[in-house]
Amino acid sequence: MLPVYPEAKHNPLGDANMCSRLLFWWLTPLLRVGYKRRLEEDDMYSVLPEDRSARLGEELRGYWDQEVSRAEKDAREPSLTKAIIKCYWKPYLVWGILMFLEEGTRIVQPVLLGKIISYLEYYDPSDSAAFREALAYAAGLSVCVLTWAFLHHLYFYHIQRVGMRLRVAMCHMIYRKALRLSNSATRETSTGQIVNLLSNDVNRFDQVTMFLHFLWVGPLQTVVVTALLWMEVGISCLAGMAVLILLLLLQSCIGKSFSSLRSETAAYTDDRIRSVSEVITGIRTVKMYTWEKSFADLIARLRRKEISKILTSSYLRGLNLALFFALSKIMIFVTFFANALLGNVITASQVFVVVTLFEALRLTGTLHLPMAVEKVSEAVVSIRRVKNFLLLEETSQHNPQLPSDGETIVQLQDFTAVWDKASKTPTLQGLSFTVRPRELLAVVGPVGAGKSSLLSAVLGELPPSQGQVTVRGRIAYVPQQPWLFPGTVRSNILFGKKYEKDRYEKVLKACALEEQLELLEAGDQTVVGDGGTPLNRGQKVRISLARAVYQDADIYLLDDPLSAVDEGVSRHLFEQCICQALHEKITILVTHQLQYLKDASQILILKDGKIMKKGTYVEFPKPGVDFEDILLKTNEEAEPSRVPDSRTLRGRPSEPSVQPQESPRPSLGDAAPEDQDTENTQVTLSLESRSEGKVDFKAYKDYFTAGAHWFIIIFLILVNIAAQVSYVLQDWWLSSWANEQSTLYATAHGKGKEILIPDPGWYFIPYSGTVLFGISRSLLMFYFLVNSSQTLHKRMLESVLRAPTFLLVMGVVGIMVVVIPWTAILLIPLGIIFFVLRRYFLETSRDVKRLECATQSPVFSHLASSLQGHWTIRAFKAQQRFQELFDTHQDLHSEAWFLFLTTSRWFALCLDAICAIFVIVVAFGSLFLAETLNVGQVGLVLSLALTFMVMVPRCVRQSAEAENMMISVERVTEYIDLEKEAPWEYKHRPPPSWPQRGDIDFSNVSFRYSSDGPLVLKDLIPLIDSRKKVGIVGRTGAGKSSLVSALFRLSEPNGIIGIDGIGTATIGLHDLRKKMTVVPQEPVLFTGTMKKNLDPFNEHTDEELWNALEEVQLKEAVEGLPGRLNTELAESGSNLSAGQRQLVSFARAILRKNQILIIDKATSNVDPRTDELIKKKVREKFVQSIVLTITNRLRTVIDSESVMVLDSGRQVEFSRPYKLLQNRNSLFYKMVQHLGEAEAAALTETATQVHMERK
Repeated sequence: MLPVYPEAKHNPLGDANMCSRLLFWWLTPLLRVGYKRRLEEDDMYSVLPEDRSARLGEELRGYWDQEVSRAEKDAREPSLTKAIIKCYWKPYLVWGILMFLEEGTRIVQPVLLGKIISYLEYYDPSDSAAFREALAYAAGLSVCVLTWAFLHHLYFYHIQRVGMRLRVAMCHMIYRKALRLSNSATRETSTGQIVNLLSNDVNRFDQVTMFLHFLWVGPLQTVVVTALLWMEVGISCLAGMAVLILLLLLQSCIGKSFSSLRSETAAYTDDRIRSVSEVITGIRTVKMYTWEKSFADLIARLRRKEISKILTSSYLRGLNLALFFALSKIMIFVTFFANALLGNVITASQVFVVVTLFEALRLTGTLHLPMAVEKVSEAVVSIRRVKNFLLLEETSQHNPQLPSDGETIVQLQDFTAVWDKASKTPTLQGLSFTVRPRELLAVVGPVGAGKSSLLSAVLGELPPSQGQVTVRGRIAYVPQQPWLFPGTVRSNILFGKKYEKDRYEKVLKACALEEQLELLEAGDQTVVGDGGTPLNRGQKVRISLARAVYQDADIYLLDDPLSAVDEGVSRHLFEQCICQALHEKITILVTHQLQYLKDASQILILKDGKIMKKGTYVEFPKPGVDFEDILLKTNEEAEPSRVPDSRTLRGRPSEPSVQPQESPRPSLGDAAPEDQDTENTQVTLSLESRSEGKVDFKAYKDYFTAGAHWFIIIFLILVNIAAQVSYVLQDWWLSSWANEQSTLYATAHGKGKEILIPDPGWYFIPYSGTVLFGISRSLLMFYFLVNSSQTLHKRMLESVLRAPTFLLVMGVVGIMVVVIPWTAILLIPLGIIFFVLRRYFLETSRDVKRLECATQSPVFSHLASSLQGHWTIRAFKAQQRFQELFDTHQDLHSEAWFLFLTTSRWFALCLDAICAIFVIVVAFGSLFLAETLNVGQVGLVLSLALTFMVMVPRCVRQSAEAENMMISVERVTEYIDLEKEAPWEYKHRPPPSWPQRGDIDFSNVSFRYSSDGPLVLKDLIPLIDSRKKVGIVGRTGAGKSSLVSALFRLSEPNGIIGIDGIGTATIGLHDLRKKMTVVPQEPVLFTGTMKKNLDPFNEHTDEELWNALEEVQLKEAVEGLPGRLNTELAESGSNLSAGQRQLVSFARAILRKNQILIIDKATSNVDPRTDELIKKKVREKFVQSIVLTITNRLRTVIDSESVMVLDSGRQVEFSRPYKLLQNRNSLFYKMVQHLGEAEAAALTETATQVHMERK
């Protein structure tokens, strides 16, 4: 089912007549609304059917698939360029012909101009026939300028639309591929590269389509202009054309270098985006480990490498623009100088025909043609990068999930598989088991045993190297790292299924979510995910579990969901959800909660990818099992829980779909089979905030002062003025020289005796100024702007760069007024009209541009979210729904982009039409006032009028576009102006030896994450003495992890926290955080080697690293890696298990050796044996330190010196475990008793033993 737009505004372009389409009149209602008030999302017109992302993407994908098939047959590499050409060549060719006609009208204009000047040169008031002929030429010139104005904007409108379609189609294909990448392919790319492809590379298609036709129109136009010049001045025209050809060759060589520069820049950009993404994802860890400066330096180094390439290409681009600025004048001078040396005398009409022909060639030959070479070179690199990505391996379909028309089953037979083909050791080896309905298979084993890999094999993510996997039935999957997409809690649970109140409430109850939703202000309508309300890991796990249960699938794969919640919730989830709600299903549960093994139908013990033992709980002999150490005493102590014999949650099995989110107005239905019940539930989430009104002067000030000091800016302005003055002086010289040539022609008729050669000394002054100042201006401008815009888009840089054209326009206008004063009568109202029109246009254009920026963010947010949860999406077979949602976001962005394109064209067409009328009035006025004017004046003004027609609209348009592009600066400065945290260091710093004891004193401490957020900690008053080992427990959401945030001042707490008598608020953040070490619940690993992740900034020896690894039970695993410490980890450490990632984080903490250690549920993903060993090592290693252990496993802290119990952000108990267990009214006692009689007795016994030993 395609996206539905219930509130989409009808696009009037679909019904517009031909005249309205040509003149963009259909935009009038929008422009009126935009002038009166701020435009909102609902004011945008819906995207046209032919521009929809799904349609465009599937069309291009069809051609790409054909090309891939053909290439396989021909044993060659497929060509993405061929697929693009086959898809778009027809419309692109049509618009190319239109551009050829447009350029043709530009060439005819100088010829007609020459005829008008010729009439004035031989002016005879009595010759009415000549006057009528001149009027006809003026009428022809009028038709040409008007035709050019319409054709020019018609071409650019349609050609930009073709570019938009290509970009949108390519984004569709990239996203589709990203959802289908195999796990081996994900190691060959990164999130940074995919984001860069979508944000940077595809934009090259927008640009190359605009200029590609100039590769053949430019040379063709040059040939035609050369022929016309030959007819006017003979062989001397070749001198000017030789200059053009030499410079074109130079520019072509420059253009080719853009390809290699673009390739190098893209690689650096990939690295920088990946690094920035990793730092932002792990910002909490980065702050707590005080790595901000180090990572800022790392990213700055990457940025410098990237900028060095950008700066080189900018200098080359600046050189091209400088040549564009000066080349036509050089060609004119060389042509006339050669003509004079050959002894020829030419008329004034010939002078200005030559001038206007060179001007007509100037834009195409010296700007658009080199730009076409540059854009094609860059596009070739982008196409190659996109093609390489599209050719990456896709996930194989070894396990087709057959419809459950018969018995559902999961069966592995002699299954062997490996993640890394280069590895000699299989990930899984010789696995064989069968699970049928109503069976619960519990999979246990130490860290890195292959438990999650086993689930991956069932999902089809890990293809077998030998053996067979049989899966019949629909799968629901709960990953170890819970994933929520941006949307409401309800939409995350429903995942596109129809909302059924009774069933939904049963699922909430089974997954212990009822109380949690009451804590959220908006209940299940609370927005979560990117930009939404932050949830703790336990809440995320329960929502993820509820999503799976609500799907009513046949097979449930649960990857250790019980470790993220407290013991009470864990038992509830096991009994109410796994044993009751999923009683009829096939359930495979990976767990470290060994107390539940008695209730499993089968137990699978894995170690090193092999099955060590398989069978029911009663079949396990008590001695002699290899896994006995892991089970510890739990096998004997765990109380068997009763499996309730009650009705299960039943429902018809269905394939899940995705609820739309984030978009202002999309609604998606389920693309499931017809027999499934789904509904279109509209989810409306607001776009990110955007500014109103004019771009503030502060944005300009911030941008320009970021690049250079005010003195440099003033110098740059002076260089611009000098360049324009020298440019204008040439026109003065040309006018006077044309008059002299006309006189010579009239008296001597070119006999060669009175030839006036241009004075090179006088002429070289303005020309050398033009070249020198032009090149200096361009290079200095690019250097200045690249410095200013290190975080801004390249397109904005190019737009702002062209703003100085305003000075050139002032020069043109000034000359016209001085030469023929009556033109001021036209120019004054013209200026007023331009000013009013610009203001009217900008009111709408600014809002449309802001909407375009805002609607682009959800596209990247959806991509990033999908990459994080691609296993879940594939497990639920929801690729098509997420693809439709991506297309919805793209369509929404296309709405804004298309309006920006069309409103800009409307404005440009209005300006050009007004300028065309000005040229017509000047042409006819010159004929009627011929008696009062000389030939040089008329020729200069008419040629300048044609230049005026190109330059003035361009200047006004670019001034408006510059303001629109400054919105990007405005958005960046919003982030720059975010509220800052406290300074990293104060002038008065604590002593280097602080803290010596490590006492922590809380005095009425309250804490909230944001100024307007709820209190998550309330009036804490504990005093933690030095060297104490304190356990911190409480129900999920009680505020345990918030205590860490308060200690590290991730947000400023109210009240006083003192460490060794020094208030934490009185010292710098780095001075505070460096003295504490935290092992976070969710470990953060960075792309790079194992060594870099342990010691990012080379502060420790290899021996120290190995010792740390040994102490956290990881040494053996790392020694088995191909490169040992130098083994490259995948993005976010995805080639390690969740438990191994936590152990790496533990090793970091051991290396820091601080007086205060905080363990925040850091062993939730490791087995009990490893947990016990780590606890023992921590006690040995940090005997002189305070250790705060936050955990959901009460066994972990039962032997602590004190236990703090939190409930709803309050400290309700703080005492020795033994003492708390003696008080039957204590919350800690109730939490222990909730574990079951046997487990409670075991914990009480342990607490008693520890108490007696310490007595």
